Amino acid sequence: MTQDPFGGLLGGGGDNPGGGFDMSALLQQATAMQDQLISAQEELAAQTVTGSVAGGAVTVTLSGTSELVGVSITPDAVDGDDFDGLGDLVVAAYRDAKTRADALAAEKLGPLAGGLGGL
Repeated sequence: MTQDPFGGLLGGGGDNPGGGFDMSALLQQATAMQDQLISAQEELAAQTVTGSVAGGAVTVTLSGTSELVGVSITPDAVDGDDFDGLGDLVVAAYRDAKTRADALAAEKLGPLAGGLGGL
């Protein structure tokens, strides 16, 4: 949001020709911001991100809201019957996916965070 978030709230014009604080304009702007936030959250929830390690041997899929939605493990992830390092690979793949989900959330929701000028 690049425009002044308080534009038109203090000046005259519209329903408030005499000037002063325009509560109706503030409520209208808050409603518009809430609608934008809800839309961004829905868009974020519909997207997925993946994180992987060991050349794709372990892949974790998260929703844009960081909900775990899938884990894929190839036979190459395990050396014979040795499963000792598998847990570490899953954790590393999750962390990779979580970093990507956080970046996606910042991209989608970041512009809305400063919408009220720090109020």
